[in-house]
Amino acid sequence: MSTPSSKPIKQQDIGKTGMLGFTIIWIGQMFSLLGTTMTGFALTIWAWHITGQATALALVALFNFLPVVVVSPIAGAVVDRYDRKKIMMLADFAAGLPTVAVLLLYSTGSLQIWHLFITGAIAGAFQAFHFPAYSAAVTMILRKEQLGRANGMLATAQFVSMIFAPVIAALILSIAGFTDGIPLILMFDITTFLLAISMLLFVHIPRPPVTEAGLKGTGSIWRESYYGFRYIYERSSLLGLQLTFFAVNLVGGFSNTLLAPMILARTGNDQVILGSIMSAVGIGGLIGSIVLTVWGGPKRKVHGILFGLAALSLFGALFFGLGQGVYVWALTSFLGMLFLPIVNGSSQAIWQAKVAPDVQGRVFATRLLIAQISVPLAMVLTGPLADWVFEPAMKEGGSLTTAFGWLIGTGPGAGMALMFVITGILGMLVGLVAYMIPVIRNAEDLLPDYGATGPQSAEETLETGE
Repeated sequence: MSTPSSKPIKQQDIGKTGMLGFTIIWIGQMFSLLGTTMTGFALTIWAWHITGQATALALVALFNFLPVVVVSPIAGAVVDRYDRKKIMMLADFAAGLPTVAVLLLYSTGSLQIWHLFITGAIAGAFQAFHFPAYSAAVTMILRKEQLGRANGMLATAQFVSMIFAPVIAALILSIAGFTDGIPLILMFDITTFLLAISMLLFVHIPRPPVTEAGLKGTGSIWRESYYGFRYIYERSSLLGLQLTFFAVNLVGGFSNTLLAPMILARTGNDQVILGSIMSAVGIGGLIGSIVLTVWGGPKRKVHGILFGLAALSLFGALFFGLGQGVYVWALTSFLGMLFLPIVNGSSQAIWQAKVAPDVQGRVFATRLLIAQISVPLAMVLTGPLADWVFEPAMKEGGSLTTAFGWLIGTGPGAGMALMFVITGILGMLVGLVAYMIPVIRNAEDLLPDYGATGPQSAEETLETGE
């Protein structure tokens, strides 16, 4: 039984492809990311101002993130069945509608914390379609040797938004206040996601030829959703890489969730300092992305992943937690984020080269699920551990102040800083232990490129009689 993706689109279809087509998509995504990050920053400040609790921020993050993980397997199957360009456009549009709802609620004075849970969950569910569609689309419009630089460009867009979004949003809030500033930020976000959708109209994204792997995974939507798990499970190197990310995302999920509340707690709710730290994060990531774009990443991509994870944990979590002032926080977050684009770009390049294009939607969605299913667990535990265990223990006279007070200080935010230190140590161990496992360390040698060991499509197989 054939599926909608079984016949490639003819090349005479109108639209740009190649690096020009990718650049058009990239520009739209960069502006959309800027608007989304500005909204996230502004609503984080608003939520902390209303509640003053790390638990509330952790719950907002959880409701945003959990649907991405849960919906991913089905999203991947849909991406492989249908036109990836249309899926990206629909996913962008649907994910932007909750921002419109938040704007209306805030403008009428009705916005409450629980509204962010619902709107975040809806946006997250549709964002689950965007990652596999985008990743698989890039494989179809670029040559293999361009993938490393393209992933560097994508990371550049992400970190440009991280640099400028907090600064712009903080400036708007400082000048206009919450009453007028948040609606302005939300309206800008809505404009940027409409821009991202319109840019896709100018691009042609070919459908992939049907490969042997694709034929094996054909069936009902549920069977195709399950196929991504089977594909990865049968390739121990891919499974090992994803379990490494599962572990590092589990420990990293604690520190990522605590970044804003820790800085706000240790600075007396200074949103300008928080914006400065987030911009330093973005600058580090931007420079790392530019390096990756020009360089293309290490020849052995797995080295970029595992050593990069260790360095990211060392600077971005361990040393960051030890800091007690804005300059140390800015420097360590900058140094840590230098390595994140290399980690993610190296990983993406391996998967794009090793997985057949017509199953990348399913496989990449499952890849996302395996790597990040641990993050919601971290988010659920982070708030209670910070508010009820570590923060009380690191107050003046608390149970842990004698052991760690000399190292990270005491008072508001010190307990969360100690959690940063712990997660940094654990993250380093994950990267180093993974390198000691041959099936992970030698993944690039053990896994052939998807077109290196036989015909690339089912049509070619029939023609050659193989």
